[in-house]
Amino acid sequence: MKFEAREDIEAPIDYVFSQVSDFAALERSLLRRGADIQRTADVTPPAAGIVWDTAFDMRGKRRQMQLELTGYEPPSMMQFKASSKSLNSDFVVELVALSRGRTRLSLAAELKPQNLSARLMVQSLKLARTNVARRFDMRVATFAQELEDRYMRRA
Repeated sequence: MKFEAREDIEAPIDYVFSQVSDFAALERSLLRRGADIQRTADVTPPAAGIVWDTAFDMRGKRRQMQLELTGYEPPSMMQFKASSKSLNSDFVVELVALSRGRTRLSLAAELKPQNLSARLMVQSLKLARTNVARRFDMRVATFAQELEDRYMRRA
């Protein structure tokens, strides 16, 4: 199952990429939302090979997942692979400069179930696809608006 969202941001591509790839800030954001996250393999400066161990609550259960940065091409693309016992996912973040001060953010996530319980979960997501896709789009739009607001305050 695949989800895609696209948002245009009133900020230059270099600024947007620096914010999207600010892993320390993203880690703090996840911690505030109740997830446990720990970087297990760190690469400095950021490059493919960074690995995080995460734990979060979803549908009443504590889930554990390992997230790896598999592709890193500043300022246009990052790829992630997430894996757990029952579900694997691929995430792609792409940035395209529309003009000097405008950037298009595209986010794609593909879920790949690995066992029967995960297949049932993905099937239930497919049945509620419209609602789930709307919530995904809203999260991406909120993130894009926050980036734009931060850029405007900075300028």
